[in-house]
Amino acid sequence: MNWSELIGYVAASLTTCSFVPQVWLTYKTRDTSGVSLGMYSVFTVGVAMWLVYGLTLHAWPVVIANIITLLLALSILGMKLRYGRHEAGADKA
Repeated sequence: MNWSELIGYVAASLTTCSFVPQVWLTYKTRDTSGVSLGMYSVFTVGVAMWLVYGLTLHAWPVVIANIITLLLALSILGMKLRYGRHEAGADKA
């Protein structure tokens, strides 16, 4: 493994792991009021595209990180869709 690949794995690990506390808190509290449906929708599509990009280049740090990030983002998006309708004022929008 060369230095640039090692840097890629470290960067991918850090950015991917940054989603874990948000997923856990959202799961634990069922509170998605601070989660933007539009932002997470666009973000999730973007992560999926990064995954495809990484696959075409065989860039494994990009592929692995985006598989995990996609799963985490989809879980937050799913919780927003499931629990968001129960939030105060959600039916006013």
